[in-house]
Amino acid sequence: MSDSITYRRFTLDDIAAAHALTVELKWPHRTDDWRFVALLGEGFVAEDASGVIGTALCWKYGDGRASLGMVIVSPAQQGRGIGRKLMELVLEELGGRVTFLHATTAGQPLYEKLGFRAAGTLDQHQGAVFQPPLVSLPPGERLRPLGSSDTARLVELASRASGLDRGDVLPALLDTADGIALDRDGELIGFALFRRFGRGFAIGPVVAPESEDSSRAKALISHWLALNEGVFVRIDTPGESGLTEWLEQLGLPRVDTVVKMVRPAAPGEPVSGAQDPHYLQYGIINQAIC
Repeated sequence: MSDSITYRRFTLDDIAAAHALTVELKWPHRTDDWRFVALLGEGFVAEDASGVIGTALCWKYGDGRASLGMVIVSPAQQGRGIGRKLMELVLEELGGRVTFLHATTAGQPLYEKLGFRAAGTLDQHQGAVFQPPLVSLPPGERLRPLGSSDTARLVELASRASGLDRGDVLPALLDTADGIALDRDGELIGFALFRRFGRGFAIGPVVAPESEDSSRAKALISHWLALNEGVFVRIDTPGESGLTEWLEQLGLPRVDTVVKMVRPAAPGEPVSGAQDPHYLQYGIINQAIC
């Protein structure tokens, strides 16, 4: 019965139970992956006498934007309105922020009822990597290791490419990830991070100047693939990135496509704060934090 379910705020003590839910659904997230997103955000859980049976988290970026994710209901408890209630609690927490999420086919109808609309797609690629080809960069550009003095520039580029304030997310990510920078005559103009995630490793975010052939993004991604041949790697790329065919040729098949959705601050209002058209996010951090 629905009155036997209670809802409360998510705490770090809920990570083990939340991880058990993802294991039940065969999601790849490790306990450490849960801890990373939980420390950066907030959310709610649904529980009954058996324990935690549902979760939903959200992340705030600056004053006007947000994302939400990790919306999970135990398979045995689905159909009781738990997911909708969790979503309503998260959206109440976010207020009038423009909010993004990535929806599965099963979840999309609920999100549409809550005011979200489709705004693109996201392709999930993964596999054991084959040796990628060398990718030539324009004259004056090179790849170099990231340095401690690069953080402010990384935050700037990541924010411009995603349209989201990355002031909190990027420094936290740099504590757990390795990075490579794209440098043009001493100016950092792109980067790609590589970190443990799920069943292996993940590449993202990948940020580079827009170009017709995406050669800069390909060079950044190829760097990590070349160093990790035979390792299980995942990268989530926006559908408009144009990288799907190239990634599949390298041995990273597309295994899933989800819909990027946005909930404007008011019905019919255009989404404000669009991404910088000169810099693109060719690979996201993850489907929750975007």
